[in-house]
Amino acid sequence: MKKVLVALAASMALSAVAAWPEKSVNIVVPFPPGGSTDTIARAMAQHMGEKLGQAFVVDNRPGATGTIGATAVKRAAPDGYTLLVASLGPYVIAPHLVKNVPYDAVKDFDYLSLPVQAPNVLVVSPAQKARTLAEVVAALKAQPGKISFASSGNGSSDHLSAELFWQQSGTTGVHVPYKGGAPAINDLLGGQVDFSFQNVNAVLPHIRAGKLTAIAVTGDKRSPVLPDVPTLAEAGVKGAEIYSWQGMAAPKGLPADVKKKLADAAIQAINEPTLKKRLTDQGMEIVANTPEEFTAFQAREYARWKTLIEARKISID
Repeated sequence: MKKVLVALAASMALSAVAAWPEKSVNIVVPFPPGGSTDTIARAMAQHMGEKLGQAFVVDNRPGATGTIGATAVKRAAPDGYTLLVASLGPYVIAPHLVKNVPYDAVKDFDYLSLPVQAPNVLVVSPAQKARTLAEVVAALKAQPGKISFASSGNGSSDHLSAELFWQQSGTTGVHVPYKGGAPAINDLLGGQVDFSFQNVNAVLPHIRAGKLTAIAVTGDKRSPVLPDVPTLAEAGVKGAEIYSWQGMAAPKGLPADVKKKLADAAIQAINEPTLKKRLTDQGMEIVANTPEEFTAFQAREYARWKTLIEARKISID
């Protein structure tokens, strides 16, 4: 009798997995609507829904540098009906900055795929005279701790781009955090702040319109949408390579078949030709890696940012 019950339970579990998804899937985005992460999540939701035959619904839960939404996903059932699409912040930065984060970013998630990455670009306010990286470094050395760098918030990739740049160039500046990239860019355009490392897709229209000048990109190669702009390394500051990225994860413990279905659908979604072209035209780079590759990548990034945050004594306060 016991063997019959075990066999029946196993059969029911397999049929449940085979039927997944039987209802809509919730994608938690731990940031407000309208940003890069939200845009990626909504594009993927549409294509994954078409592929898997159920609605994928984006649920914005902003706050606490992304940790509120990430915590909600960690606490959800690992059944494939709750996903997290976030930037690198909640995955590899906030755990080192926010006290008592209620999740372990290495152990509490099943990493599915990293759809896209994009370099940041150092842009200069119209009020500033510097137009090359050498001139930026010279200005910082002439006025240590006085030249301002805007960011979309403490612990963001643009904030840490500045910190890494200062470290590798032997300079110091003033970090001015904003609540999002849009207000930081607005003040940069208005000359209230001097420089910023912004996601390339966020400032590309302003660069093309001549309202901001691109000094250098943070990638390990030039951006296809800014072919005339050197990398930081090419311009003389090595070891400051940074990519902003978005990744999809789920609560730890997904059934293997559900995990494979999700990962395959995510990879197919981001490689859909129309979406792929739209994103690459904006300066994003398609990664679409496997769960195994994303898991290894997250572990490397987690260790890297822990080292920088501790060395620079960066605080969220």
